[in-house]
Amino acid sequence: MAGLVPKIQFRLRIVIGEDIAIGPGKVDLLEAIGATGSITAAAKALGMSYRRAWLLVDTMNGCFETPVVTTEAGGDSGGGTRLPPIGADVVRRYRSREEKAAKAGAADLATRTRPLR
Repeated sequence: MAGLVPKIQFRLRIVIGEDIAIGPGKVDLLEAIGATGSITAAAKALGMSYRRAWLLVDTMNGCFETPVVTTEAGGDSGGGTRLPPIGADVVRRYRSREEKAAKAGAADLATRTRPLR
């Protein structure tokens, strides 16, 4: 343990009732869906099952007034999954708040880690 530098991490979550509407894992999933256009590919990239990813998407969609992830059935365009503007906005705002929280707390928390090994 000697020689390790303490690392400060914030885990921002927004809770609605009993559900976590958005948190670090869900934002990672939204980003992966945005990058891959697929819940299946996003789940695979994050090392989770499709079912787990689908349940997380379903929870998020239920917590917001409009869906943060939309799916389209196959057809000429082949279907797929995408982030509508609200989904992209949720990711952007979450990452912004996460960064601000880390910066705001870093100096104060750094003084508290000095006595750590």
